[in-house]
Amino acid sequence: MKKIFGLLFFATLLFTSCEGDPGPPGPQGIPGQDGEIGTTYEFTTSFTQANDFGHRFFFNENIFDSDVVLVYRLEAVDNGLDVWEPLPTATIFIDDGNGGDITVLYRFNFTVGDVDVLLESNAPDLVPADLTTNQTFRVVVVPAAFAENTDINLADFNEVQAALNLEF
Repeated sequence: MKKIFGLLFFATLLFTSCEGDPGPPGPQGIPGQDGEIGTTYEFTTSFTQANDFGHRFFFNENIFDSDVVLVYRLEAVDNGLDVWEPLPTATIFIDDGNGGDITVLYRFNFTVGDVDVLLESNAPDLVPADLTTNQTFRVVVVPAAFAENTDINLADFNEVQAALNLEF
């Protein structure tokens, strides 16, 4: 029995004390850029004839040429949860009361310094106030590599927000 304990003690001592030189360090990696992988902005605006039914939002800092901008409109609130729809949205048709339709479309364009959100309509002065007044938008700036990831549904704001770990 003493021999077994002696062997176990010797084996434990042998395995715990065997440590060699750590060796030379590996090569330095390629320097990268520090920063966030996505940025979110939110603003509320009204579309009127005075602003040509558009709103220009300026980024806090310029984005990269390779970045992708996604814009979502707060369509509704359902049981306390925001419902975001991606722009451009499908055309909204509203009965004008005279047998015709008023068409409404939200769209956007962007540069490295700003994003323009536009309301287009065949009769913009007749668009109901609930589609022109106090409209809330979220703008998400993401790197092009993220936007090219086919596993992410870019039309779903909640999925984009979760994938980028965006806090808002």
